[in-house]
This record gives sequence, C-alpha cells and structure tokens, in this order.
Amino acid sequence: MEKKLETDTLEMRLQALEDRIYGERRSKSGKPLKCAESLVRLQEGLTNTANKRERVKILHKKIEDLLKYLDPQFTDHITVPDTMKLEFILAEEDFLLSQAVLLEQVSSLQPLLDSTYIRDVPEHATKLQRLSQVHIKEQDQTDAQSLEVKKLFEEYNKMMFLLSKQFTQWDETLRKLEEAKGIRPVE
Repeated sequence: MEKKLETDTLEMRLQALEDRIYGERRSKSGKPLKCAESLVRLQEGLTNTANKRERVKILHKKIEDLLKYLDPQFTDHITVPDTMKLEFILAEEDFLLSQAVLLEQVSSLQPLLDSTYIRDVPEHATKLQRLSQVHIKEQDQTDAQSLEVKKLFEEYNKMMFLLSKQFTQWDETLRKLEEAKGIRPVE
C-alpha cells in the first residue's frame, strides 16, 4: 500500500514536471508529450551514435578502468610502498598506543554502560519529564499565590495605616475634650 502511494506521488510529480516543461504541446499522434519517452529516445540516439564511432566504443569499454584509476585509494596504493606505510604507522606509534589504552579503559567500563541504571534511563527520562511538568505547574501556582499574598499584605498595611490614622484622630479629639472639661492637664 505504501509503495503504491509512493508510486502515485512520483507519477503526480512527474506529471507536474511534464506540464511545466511541455505545457499543452502534444506529439504528432495527439498524445501529451512524456519526459520519460523523450529521455528514452535521447538515450537510444546517444547509444546509436556511440556504437557507430569506434573511439566512443573503446571509451565505453575503458570506463571501468578510468573509474578505478581515478579512485584516490588506487593512487595511494600505487604511489605509497609498504615500507612507507610501515614508517607512517611507526611514526604514529605513541598516538596509537594512547588510543589503545583509552580503548582498554572503555572496555573495562563496559559493565557500567550495561548496568540497569543506564538501561533504565529512558524510563527515568519519562518520569523526569512528568516531574518537570508538575514542577512547572506548581511553580506557576506558587507565583500566583505569591501575588495573592502580596496583594493581601498591601491591603493589610493600608488598613493598619487607616486604623492608625483614625485612632490618632480619635486620640486627638478625646484629648481636646478632656482638656476642655479639665480632666486631663494640658501638656
């Protein structure tokens, strides 16, 4: 089913490409022009031309050899003798030995990598993800609660200020009345 879907998709893309290239042009028989047919005709023409010319035939036969000669590894094989390769290896001996020691350390630590702690990491990661989401949610709630508490403190301070002011006014009024009646001496 998936391959049919891919095939259909490719056919639709090819049809869109052909419509862009050829537009509404038609072949001599009245059928719409197809890219694949044009490419096949072009390949056949190139093959016929190549078969007629002797030099091109020889070139086709030698393409594999050319590709082999163009490969960088082939040139290294030809130009670098075995004694030079041995010298390269001996020159890098210290580096290779240090890498071997590191590889042995990794091999000795392999049981740690195979431990249940490491194997359970995906399970712990999902738990950690859930805990992280809960933490973020609770942090948002804490922020909202902090704003509410701050608002209540501001209202409390305002109320205490107003009460203090009112008591001060009452105390002043009471002091004046007591002075007027002579109950309290004037300060």
